[in-house]
Amino acid sequence: MSNIVLNIALGYLKRYAEQVGTGNAALILVPIETSGLEADSVLRDKDDLAAFLSGTTNEQTTMGRKTVTACTVTVDDTNDRVALDIADQTWTAPTGNAISKLLICFDPDTTTGTDSSIVPLTLHDLVLTPDGNNFTLSVADFFRASSTA
Repeated sequence: MSNIVLNIALGYLKRYAEQVGTGNAALILVPIETSGLEADSVLRDKDDLAAFLSGTTNEQTTMGRKTVTACTVTVDDTNDRVALDIADQTWTAPTGNAISKLLICFDPDTTTGTDSSIVPLTLHDLVLTPDGNNFTLSVADFFRASSTA
């Protein structure tokens, strides 16, 4: 599950997730380097991917982004929550700089969008030094929200 939800995405995650796989909408997974990483308190205020990467925070481009075109939305009335899940993701023979975070974003149009149109959703702690061995990220509900009355 995520460590923080960026302010721009609060209350919208279910709506974004339901759009994944329709038209050209997708989730984008962006590995974030350890070097230059800004504090969570700074990153949570970034409103698009271009802004997220505009400070000292760096994308780990050698590993590359992953595009996810399927997301499962589960409304759990018994436990009064909603969960968003994606399949496990594998980076084949990743190399490059160490990472400390993984950013999951929503891209409303993967054919024409730019980083300024990609909405950052959740930020996850993920410590990895790519060494050329395949890396599979096991994802179990990348986001879960619950409410009690």
